[in-house]
Amino acid sequence: MPALFVSLCALIVAALLATPGAKAAPGGPEKAQPTEGQNSAQCQNHDRPPPPVDTSEEPKPGEVSPQPLPVPDEPVGGTRMGECGLVQPVGADAVMPGDVTSASWVIADIDTGDVLAAKDPHARERPASLIKTLLAIAVVRELRLDEVVEGTQEDANQEGTKVGVGPGGSYTVRQLLFALVMRSGNDAAHALARQLGGLPSALEKMNALAKELGALDTRAATPSGLDGPGMSTSAYDLSLVFRAAMKHKEFAEAISTKSIDFPGYGSRPGYKVNNDNRLLGRYPGFLGGKTGFTDDARHTYLGAAKKGQRRISVVLLRGESNPAPLAEQAAKLLDYGFALADERAKPVGKLVDHAPEAQPKQNTGLGSAAATDQQAAERQVADAQRSAFGTYGAPLVVLAGVAVLVSFALWIRRKRAKAARAARMAG
Repeated sequence: MPALFVSLCALIVAALLATPGAKAAPGGPEKAQPTEGQNSAQCQNHDRPPPPVDTSEEPKPGEVSPQPLPVPDEPVGGTRMGECGLVQPVGADAVMPGDVTSASWVIADIDTGDVLAAKDPHARERPASLIKTLLAIAVVRELRLDEVVEGTQEDANQEGTKVGVGPGGSYTVRQLLFALVMRSGNDAAHALARQLGGLPSALEKMNALAKELGALDTRAATPSGLDGPGMSTSAYDLSLVFRAAMKHKEFAEAISTKSIDFPGYGSRPGYKVNNDNRLLGRYPGFLGGKTGFTDDARHTYLGAAKKGQRRISVVLLRGESNPAPLAEQAAKLLDYGFALADERAKPVGKLVDHAPEAQPKQNTGLGSAAATDQQAAERQVADAQRSAFGTYGAPLVVLAGVAVLVSFALWIRRKRAKAARAARMAG
């Protein structure tokens, strides 16, 4: 009997250890480990751009620098968009150009949203003047192109590239928009931001738009792209922002225009503003694009071209004009993108149309951080509602209980038989 009792106790202990909750940590359910394709936690500049090289991002006295934007649990655009380094289609025949030195880039199909190839697509960088694409969308959405904007001395005082906006000058929104993207006028950006309700209002609208589009790496700190506290974006984000901008005919017309007449102010006569994009008129089928540069962002570039019925875009961030200017690097990436498209290589990702949390939930087991937290909470409730022995341990415990009852009955039967034999022998 003692041996049987020990065996039954061992069976019950085994059942308890088989319970799912028995191995759970006191702090809650274990988090799933990232897969090899989701190694973004090890990527450089995972949550913020590289350290600045000057004081342009220091906050004003009494203010603090914004915290980095949250990093989504799942890479926006697909699992491979969370990879570091080159992200290329498996088995593709097209050869990637070897002299593209930009830290981060994305090649995408404008119409389908397919990401054809990339390098560190979600690495957080600074946009420089490419952020003007986001401002342009806000302008086209909210302002009439024939609205008249009066120039100010503050417009004229803007740092960096200017097109000649000044006090006493009168400009239509259309003229400012075209000067914004053709010549990257920081004075035009400031004037348009004033027309959107002032700089804080314009930045609020730009950042709300970025979130709406799913550009979750992006925060505009200035409307022009001049470096400022908290400025952030990614090649992936600017690809989807550019794609959204190209849906507006006003923007598409502006980036493809070679020159416009621009008003003067005061005693300064009007003059022509020329497009500064080197590929316009030189690369076959080039649709236009945008250039940028700051000391912290380094060289940045976006552009698109059309071949047949296919339109392909390219975005390059944190580049150097060595061994070639970024426009030439972009041209080689466009060639590579068209080659991938021609051989129908499998896309490595997707440009989303809306923020992931705004899309219908898919039953994939993946999702946003909120969905993951909710699932974890539901699992905890379910665990609490189960017996202390859990789902898997319960059947073993039942079997152990039955074995105990049967053994006890057999033991009673043997005791009674033994007592009866002893009574007969005594009689």
